[in-house]
Amino acid sequence: MPSDARLETLVDSLVQTSFRITSVLTRIGAEHDMSLTQMRMLGILVDRRVRVTDLAAHMGLDKSTLSGLIDRAERRGLVRREKNPDDGRAVDVMIDAAGLELARAAYREVHEAIAPATGRLDRRQIESLTRLLGIMLEAPPPAPARR
Repeated sequence: MPSDARLETLVDSLVQTSFRITSVLTRIGAEHDMSLTQMRMLGILVDRRVRVTDLAAHMGLDKSTLSGLIDRAERRGLVRREKNPDDGRAVDVMIDAAGLELARAAYREVHEAIAPATGRLDRRQIESLTRLLGIMLEAPPPAPARR
């Protein structure tokens, strides 16, 4: 286990990085008239069809909140709902062509926006950071705060 000072420095660096990334995502989302949560949903749906209940759980949202999010995205032609082919009682949500185009454009813009930071890393550093972040992301997400 790292010393407390090293762990504090790591946590501070992670928090500062998350603030920078969140700022970039929020700005790019606003430029496309999307909230950060809408961008996250499109990012999840880029390569998969998901049951609404599973998407709600993955995003940490209750079903009614997610339903409103999906409704707004459907009205814009970004996603659609269909009955699950294996379970007629379940509903899946998937990205439409316009949503895929928007998600890919936003990803390119995010990539360009963070390039000044990522461009400072050499190939070995990129591989190492990717591996280390992967290890951290394998941990279960923190439990929601109790109110």
